[in-house]
Amino acid sequence: MPAATAMLIATTTLPTRREADALAATAIAQNLAVCAQVEGPLQSHYVWEGRPTVSEEWRVTYKLLPETAGPLSACVHAAHPYTAPQWLVVKVEHTGEKYLSWARQARSSVNF
Repeated sequence: MPAATAMLIATTTLPTRREADALAATAIAQNLAVCAQVEGPLQSHYVWEGRPTVSEEWRVTYKLLPETAGPLSACVHAAHPYTAPQWLVVKVEHTGEKYLSWARQARSSVNF
């Protein structure tokens, strides 16, 4: 595989579609991610305050370049309604050259 600057994928979950859409739109408007996808509703099963819990949530998946990881994390955490929001960031092992080229161009050509 060709060596290329890796992209990152980050995810979080929110309690409503409205909040997920707003956080996705904020990341794009602030040029912190090149793409944000909202999926849901999801059924999440987890332990909260010592008790099994089930909640309906919406997932936001961000595609970003490494230089915006810190600012995107700060943005998400500042606006997130949860006390302990899910925030998972993974390094993409390989990014298609055309997609990576588009991502770089999108990041550098913002006009808003």
